[in-house]
Amino acid sequence: MKGSRTVPAVVLVILGACAAVHAEERKWHDEVEITYVGTSGNTEVTTLAGKNTLTVPFSANTKGTWKLGALYGKSDGTKNAESYGTEIRIDHSHTERLYSFGYGGWSQNRFAGFDARYYIGAGGGYRFVTGPKHFLLGEAGVTGNREEYTDDTENDFLGGRLYGKYEYHFNEKNRFTQDLEWLPDFHEFDDWKLNAETALLAALNSWLSLKVGYLVQYNNRPIGNLKKTDTILGVALVANF
Repeated sequence: MKGSRTVPAVVLVILGACAAVHAEERKWHDEVEITYVGTSGNTEVTTLAGKNTLTVPFSANTKGTWKLGALYGKSDGTKNAESYGTEIRIDHSHTERLYSFGYGGWSQNRFAGFDARYYIGAGGGYRFVTGPKHFLLGEAGVTGNREEYTDDTENDFLGGRLYGKYEYHFNEKNRFTQDLEWLPDFHEFDDWKLNAETALLAALNSWLSLKVGYLVQYNNRPIGNLKKTDTILGVALVANF
């Protein structure tokens, strides 16, 4: 399909231009991740996903991170996936290994039953292993949540967050990562969520990489007759500026 070839080509041109413009030394860092799939003929499928992570260091020990994400999918003219989200987070390092953080965000995924989810939280983290090839950290915190569901119900609750991330660096630009996040509801203990992502990142050049990732999103108590588990297997272009 002509459109399937055109969109990735345009994306590469835009990313290349951005890398050239921002080649000078700077303090902030931006990572853009784009996935596009388009088919036609007997089956017409369109999937477009994007993520952007902007990191700004405020001082030697404090940094801010702003994340944006969106997913859109359509099959044979019918929309079958749509989600959006944004999060702002502040991290402060107390030692080389120990740090604290605060964050807040919003997300929407009507196909998973969420018309809107608002959350704000704080916690602490510890870097157990800091390289040169192996990296491992863990985080724990509490969150205040408000969830509005597609069946016109809502829930306000205090929850928790346990998070762990492992990285193995084959070299400076190629790595394997594994994330695991558990989100319990302190009021209803059978209402909890689990997110996990396995990914392999391979550098194509100094600023562009190819990412193969498998994301699992599990909701132990979904509304209505929705399934508990959503999975996404994707191949994406990742640009770093």
